[in-house]
Amino acid sequence: MRFELQVALRFLQEGRVQTALILAGIGTGVGVIIFLSALIAGLQESIIERTLGNQAHVILQPPDEVARPQLDRANEAILEHVQRPAQRLRSILGWPGLLTDLRRRPEVVAATPTVEGSAFALRGTANRSVALRGVEPESYAGILDLRSKLTAGTFDVTGTHAVVGVELAKELGLAVGETLRLVAPNDRSEVFTISGLFDVGNKDLNLRWVFISLRAGQTLVDLSGGVSTLQLKVRDIFRAEEMAQEIRAATGLKVDSWMTLNAQILMGLRSQSSSSVMIQFFVIVAVVLGIASVLVVSVIQKGRQIGILRAFGTRREQILRIFLLQGGLLGLAGSLAGILLGTFLALAFQSTATNPDGSPIFPVALTAVLYVRSVLVALGTGLVGSWLPARRAAALDPAVAIRYE
Repeated sequence: MRFELQVALRFLQEGRVQTALILAGIGTGVGVIIFLSALIAGLQESIIERTLGNQAHVILQPPDEVARPQLDRANEAILEHVQRPAQRLRSILGWPGLLTDLRRRPEVVAATPTVEGSAFALRGTANRSVALRGVEPESYAGILDLRSKLTAGTFDVTGTHAVVGVELAKELGLAVGETLRLVAPNDRSEVFTISGLFDVGNKDLNLRWVFISLRAGQTLVDLSGGVSTLQLKVRDIFRAEEMAQEIRAATGLKVDSWMTLNAQILMGLRSQSSSSVMIQFFVIVAVVLGIASVLVVSVIQKGRQIGILRAFGTRREQILRIFLLQGGLLGLAGSLAGILLGTFLALAFQSTATNPDGSPIFPVALTAVLYVRSVLVALGTGLVGSWLPARRAAALDPAVAIRYE
């Protein structure tokens, strides 16, 4: 292999212009792949963070109530049409044991019980419809870390303390330390002291969400000892629907994943990924054709030298390896140049497109996996592009090559 490597390097040095053209083509192709991949991956991470940063990946709820048709003595239904009953707030049966089982799953990152319901927030003559969330602060932080989103006060929901959004506080004229009355649809009410204000980056959620303790939520919505939802976060967010189906089949509960609740966003993410793959595919095809065409010309130009090598006993397999080594070396060197180019383009683009607060409008995700994949793609491209010229060179008849050169 040492002989083949020496000859391959010699051929590359002799054809400096051709070598430079191939390196430029591979470097540009790899740079485009890295730039597009980093940009699309960064956009997807940003969309996922903004979408899923305020919600669980999997949500478990009690199954819907269904009406039982009236039966006659022969146990035959006598009502042709059964009206769907109104759904009332109910607890998940046996939720403590189920929660323990869910937390034992290796794919579950966090799991928490919550009590969710509607209520009216009253202060003086002003009132607003709000969404109650009774939570366990410690476990709920694994789903949504509200402490990092506080603009005032602390995330204290013990006893009769509550945390509300900045928009609701603005609407009702609330500040930390002031009181707010919450009235549930069942006419139960309680006065809470505001311990903190949060901003999750969504005006509607900042206006509607009110966080209280799990026990206070159970009392207010008349769900003593029960919970209305179990919320999960999983390691692989794109397996959330698969996990939801498994839990639904095992428990009989109503289980939804973010993938069904945000179907349009999921479609957009998949469309972005498909577009990226198609662009990268055509870039790779263009690079392969470029390498193959340049090396074919190289084979024609170096026909006499190849013939002499063959006449001196160089085997066809060695000639084949010489040109494959050229493709591999060009792919490796081109990938390094492409990594530098792609990284520069990505960082430059990110730094020029920024929000007023200095954060990037289009964040990029430059990862070690992306770099390794790009090197492997460039190496494979070089080998594939050099395969046909290598076979052509190995098939040359030494007598004919030397005679007609």
